[in-house]
Amino acid sequence: MASKRGLPFAKNGSKGSSFPVLGFVLLCVLVPVIFFLGRGLHAAGSSDPQTRTLQRWVGQGLNQDDVSAVPSKQVAKWREWQALQDLKSLFSKEVLDVIVSSTNDMGPLSLDNFRKNNLSASWRVDGLETSNATFELNQPTTHVRQEKLKVKEGRSSEGAQWTDSPAQRARRQLIEKRREKRAAELVKLDNEVVVNLENEAIERSKSVETAVLGKYSIWRKEIENENADSTVRLMRDQVIMAKVYVSIAKMKNKPELYQELQSRLKESQRALGDAISDADLHHSAHEKLKAMGQVLSKAREQLYDCKLVTGKLRAMLQTADEQVRSLKKQSTFLSQLAAKTIPNGIHCLSMRLTIDYYLLPPEKRKFPRSENLENPSLYHYALFSDNVLAASVVVNSTIMNAKDPSKHVFHLVTDKLNFGAMNMWFLLNPPGKATVHVENVDEFKWLNSSYCPVLRQLESATMKEYYFKAGHPTTGASNLKYRNPKYLSMLNHLRFYLPQVYPKLDKILFLDDDIVVQKDLTGLWAVNLQGKVNGAVETCGESFHRFDKYLNFSNPHIARNFDPNACGWAYGMNIFDLKEWKKKDITGIYHKWQNMNEDRVLWKLGTLPPGLMTFYGLTHPLNKSWHVLGLGYNPNVDRSEIENAAVVHYNGNMKPWLEIAMTKYRPYWTKYVKYNHPYLRNYTDVLSLKSWTFQE
Repeated sequence: MASKRGLPFAKNGSKGSSFPVLGFVLLCVLVPVIFFLGRGLHAAGSSDPQTRTLQRWVGQGLNQDDVSAVPSKQVAKWREWQALQDLKSLFSKEVLDVIVSSTNDMGPLSLDNFRKNNLSASWRVDGLETSNATFELNQPTTHVRQEKLKVKEGRSSEGAQWTDSPAQRARRQLIEKRREKRAAELVKLDNEVVVNLENEAIERSKSVETAVLGKYSIWRKEIENENADSTVRLMRDQVIMAKVYVSIAKMKNKPELYQELQSRLKESQRALGDAISDADLHHSAHEKLKAMGQVLSKAREQLYDCKLVTGKLRAMLQTADEQVRSLKKQSTFLSQLAAKTIPNGIHCLSMRLTIDYYLLPPEKRKFPRSENLENPSLYHYALFSDNVLAASVVVNSTIMNAKDPSKHVFHLVTDKLNFGAMNMWFLLNPPGKATVHVENVDEFKWLNSSYCPVLRQLESATMKEYYFKAGHPTTGASNLKYRNPKYLSMLNHLRFYLPQVYPKLDKILFLDDDIVVQKDLTGLWAVNLQGKVNGAVETCGESFHRFDKYLNFSNPHIARNFDPNACGWAYGMNIFDLKEWKKKDITGIYHKWQNMNEDRVLWKLGTLPPGLMTFYGLTHPLNKSWHVLGLGYNPNVDRSEIENAAVVHYNGNMKPWLEIAMTKYRPYWTKYVKYNHPYLRNYTDVLSLKSWTFQE
């Protein structure tokens, strides 16, 4: 541009009319330029070849005519350099540093820099001291993009080498740090938002009832058709209304309509049968549905009375409610009956074993290794049972999972009815190198009514009335449960007399006969009970299996001595320190509470409530993996918990040897039954565990 402007001046110089004016203008321009150039000559010479060239031009007195002979790019650089020298004389060095660095491509105010780095224009560079900047104003700058392009193309600008000043580098580094920090903050913020959303979703999912989700799952077959039972429900509604109108027709003396309603009612009931969906109905059901609708319309026209219909429906509802309560009571009774009976196969097995035992000569009725029975350095187990097959599973599963069976001693106690069968079974099936000893509870002469409160209470007239008289009034299903004869058996209460039964032992592991051992249990003897007597797994949750479920806290003795929110624990696998037991007189504490409960005002019958009271504050909680409960009543026990448990417990009515047992839990028990034994092979029903009848 400059060179093009200079040429017209030279061409128009020949015109006489404009020469004085142009000369004056040229003089006004050249004089300041020469003045400023003269002031800049004393500045330190730059090592840059282009700068030396510009200085040489000024020294040679470059005029407008010479400008046309110089390339336009070099003329532009010369003008830029000249302008910078003029500014240097007008502003301080600090101000010039800010101006130069801010207008440079890599400066913080450059739009190209924001586009290139994808940064927000709201970002600013703070805290940089410009007073330390060492940018040399006599060193022209070059556009960064042009410099990168030249590097890629392998060219240089006439050998010139441009570098950023320390101030620019500092600003660029600060910008990079701020950008990284901001990016990290944004990423962290995004992560926090995602986590918060996930947590909210989890909380919302917890509030949704899983049973409802299962009921309305789109994968369930009944959801394939939203109205899979619409016809069945309509027919049931028609039957209900037909019964109402039959009663009213009879009351209002409408024999023809009464007969027609009765006929259609029987047809609809036969068509319904046990159908639960429309697919179960006979193809003629729709015709019967239509015919019943016509009769009901006719009955409505002749008999409808709002008050009468409402009264009849209310009476029918009350009758149905009474029937439901009666069926529930009957179901509870049958389940309790099934729980307290012995399958016919096991009963026959016990009888056969008893006969064979008493046919043995006395010298063959003894068990080996009797010297181990009072050795406190061995691992002793207490098992009280009248079920031969159940006791065999407990012993067999314990030995099969023991690391050293020779150090295990089993103390079995049964009643006189099963004493021969229990002895004969373990004489025929000795548990390897382990020691077994069987005793008869009826031979414990010290266990009598003068010493034991339970035996004394059983002799009272009120207890006999409660348990043994027919037609005894009950107040609910729970009463029926606690009238189970097992709560009267001394085998059930013998657990409170362990030091009396085994006076020379220091520790003993108590096992119920409805458990299965899956791991070595010797680690329980190494558990530090911290001065407590009983080591047991706690069973309480947020609001269940606490003391207020088992004890009557309306009684002042209970309310004064126990916390209703105290956590309950389970019998079935308990490690007892018999030394501490004797020191704290645990049996005496049990007798005290049992004597106070003669009229059953503190708790209902059973051994867990008095156990909770007797060992209150004296129970050490064990890890839950030692003892997993619920396989006799809870169909939702986690499978992984069962697999990882040392002991699984079939507490509840659905014992694994009963027909009512839950099928999915039975294999954990049946794999320890010796089906190949000759005594079991003779009873196919014992082998199948499916077709047992029950013997009271």
